[in-house]
Amino acid sequence: MAKRAIVLGAHGQLGVELCAELGRRGYEVKSFGRAALNILDREKVERAFAAFDPFVVFNAAAYNQVDVAEREPLAAFEANALGVRNIALACRQSDARLVHFSTDYVFDGMLGRPYVETDATHPLGAYAVSKLAGELYAQAYLDRPLIVRTSGVFGPVGLKTARGNFPELMLRLASQGKPIRVVEDHVASPTYSPLLASRAIDLLERGLEGVFHIGGGQPISWFAYARLVFEKAGVSANLTPTDESEYRTDARRPKYSALANARLNESGVGPMPPLSEAVEAWLTARKQYL
Repeated sequence: MAKRAIVLGAHGQLGVELCAELGRRGYEVKSFGRAALNILDREKVERAFAAFDPFVVFNAAAYNQVDVAEREPLAAFEANALGVRNIALACRQSDARLVHFSTDYVFDGMLGRPYVETDATHPLGAYAVSKLAGELYAQAYLDRPLIVRTSGVFGPVGLKTARGNFPELMLRLASQGKPIRVVEDHVASPTYSPLLASRAIDLLERGLEGVFHIGGGQPISWFAYARLVFEKAGVSANLTPTDESEYRTDARRPKYSALANARLNESGVGPMPPLSEAVEAWLTARKQYL
């Protein structure tokens, strides 16, 4: 009998890849988008889980409008924290494992090096606080949650999602012939969503638990990342570097939030490939959505 998996946030860049990879591995998958299951409705979540009786629940649902969250912190906290509480309680009642996805934004970016799982968290804004609270709720109600922090997720489905992703934005701006200015004083570790999905499932299938980082494998500035995208796509762009002083935003962002995949590498699960390979894979995979 196939193991059963629920995927929440199933229509996003990560959720689509989770559903596909779980299907390839023989899981029976029940997928829910926001319209199909409101994670703020605890009773509906519990009924949905009880009806399907999952072995594991993957929570890729999130409120991720970082700047808007400063104006509506309650909405961010409800989705990213209280919603996770409802999911965790329903997992406990169904005796299901939970794989919950969090963010590099739980850190303040002041270390100047990639963060490992044991580094102290220090969120800088409403979105970041809500995501850290979600981690804590999962840990409060479950004995063996698997919490995966990631950074700058991009995948082929981003071509069709409402908010897209950074490389899609870069290609769109280049196609319009507009001057493009990208910050080079902020560093992250952009992560390819199919790889994120497969590595997270690998961790689950090894029976692992606790907090793991699955970042893209290398720290890179957003400017250097944009340059890499154009290089791999064979696109000429009017790209110049700038810094955060040119882009004042409502939310403070960590300046150096790259993640070191320390526990992932120790687990025996395959390491993340170089970002250049991931960008090449993304360019190939997105063709199916053109």
